[in-house]
Amino acid sequence: MVLNLNKLFTKELPADTDTNNVPRQVYNACFSYVSPKIPSNPSIIHVVHQMAEEIGLNKNDIEDEDFVAFFSGAKIYPNTQPFALCYAGHQFGNWAGQLGDGRAINLMEINHKEKNFTLQLKGAGPTPYSRTADGLAVLRSSIREYLCAEAMHHLGVPTTRSLSLVLTGDEVLRDIMYNGNPAYEKGAIVCRVAPSFIRFGNFEIFAARQDHTNLKLLADFTILHYFPSIKVTGKEKYIQFFEAVSKSTLEMILNWQRVGFVHGVMNTDNMSIHGITIDYGPYGWLEDYNPTWTPNTTDNQNKRYRFENQPQIGLWNLYQLANALYPLIEETQPLEAILDAYTKAYDLKYLQMMQSKLGLQINDKEDRDLIQELIDVLQAIETDMTIFFRNLSLVLKNDTPETALTKIEFAFYNANDCNESIALKWHNWFTKYSNRLQLETFSDAERSSAMNQVNPKYVLRNYMAQLSIDAAEKEDYSILKELFELLQKPYEEQPEYEKWYAKRPDWARVKIGCSMLSCSS
Repeated sequence: MVLNLNKLFTKELPADTDTNNVPRQVYNACFSYVSPKIPSNPSIIHVVHQMAEEIGLNKNDIEDEDFVAFFSGAKIYPNTQPFALCYAGHQFGNWAGQLGDGRAINLMEINHKEKNFTLQLKGAGPTPYSRTADGLAVLRSSIREYLCAEAMHHLGVPTTRSLSLVLTGDEVLRDIMYNGNPAYEKGAIVCRVAPSFIRFGNFEIFAARQDHTNLKLLADFTILHYFPSIKVTGKEKYIQFFEAVSKSTLEMILNWQRVGFVHGVMNTDNMSIHGITIDYGPYGWLEDYNPTWTPNTTDNQNKRYRFENQPQIGLWNLYQLANALYPLIEETQPLEAILDAYTKAYDLKYLQMMQSKLGLQINDKEDRDLIQELIDVLQAIETDMTIFFRNLSLVLKNDTPETALTKIEFAFYNANDCNESIALKWHNWFTKYSNRLQLETFSDAERSSAMNQVNPKYVLRNYMAQLSIDAAEKEDYSILKELFELLQKPYEEQPEYEKWYAKRPDWARVKIGCSMLSCSS
């Protein structure tokens, strides 16, 4: 196994001078060198061959015994020094101070075909940033992250990628619902891949400590290696960097809203400067269309990270990044202009995104009203978001409202709840939708095809992930492998997997891991 090492981060940025792997505050450093905890009996559960090829590995490399050793932390790849990042962050809107890679260890940086990659193990043991935790991860959370990153990639949502899922052979103690009932679970490790794992919080920690020297070093490094299109110097360089991060963050969240994804923990330490989704904890997809839903038990009371609030939280987090970069710019006006542009751009792009979901190409001034009325009627009866938008493509221009309703009623969790009053609301909306479709020049077949490219048929519902977890706990990985195959083609019909085109079953409404989740992993 030969990888083209590219030691950018560790070569060009300051390291922690203290090499003791004990929880502590780390100053004047971007990272700490730390070795993974050696697992007792590591074994491969699954590998993303496509990702392996992208970083320069072939089938023989994957089948080599060194593969499981390197990507479980049992052995360190030659001429590398694993490291953990130092960063801070706002958690649920509150300043949390130093956080850092508490259970993630960066194995190495590589370059393949002129692309930079950082390979990181999640759940490989403690670091100086682990605080009171053990730095490990369990099988259930590792399966959820492994599958979700790949599901998001194939949905067209910017994300980290998964490379491998490994069982460690060790038991890990976890209190899954934080209710005083800890139990031992199987330990596991995901190797995840990204251009880098630099977050908003990497800049926040230096700004908060008024360490402007390292703040500038980090910003210059990030721009040089990951934003090569920025050619200007001086303050304008940092302004353009912030603008680029703002735009990519907007696009990422817009895609979340398009497919009904709820991140669950949009803290600033979970926001990538690459505009990619990172840190899959208590995430979920909307089952019934409930804009106030959050999958995170910790957020259940205030619902800060609910589905409908994600665009605003993205903006709030960008404000914190702007504050962190301010010492390098010392002007508020350009930063405020970029933040204002985010709001205006999102408003327009959201409209365009929803028009595409409805199969509307011609921009009509009344589309905003049509969209809002749809959002209202979707909440009048429990309606599955994914199934509704997918089945909406079956509605023809000249369908009567009654016919249109029969084509989407499979999305209703209980069709008997569609009383006369609710049916009238749907009748009125479909009348307006039909009238609106008459303005389009697309044929029904062309519109349906276009809609099916933005409205997925299959998403990783929590109950699906939980079924794979329950089986994996019994050493049966067949469901995991089936879901992996299914989620590579989420916009295709895949009749062989039709059973997964289904609403959340009743048993999943209250089952742990299917309705809401904690951050325990």
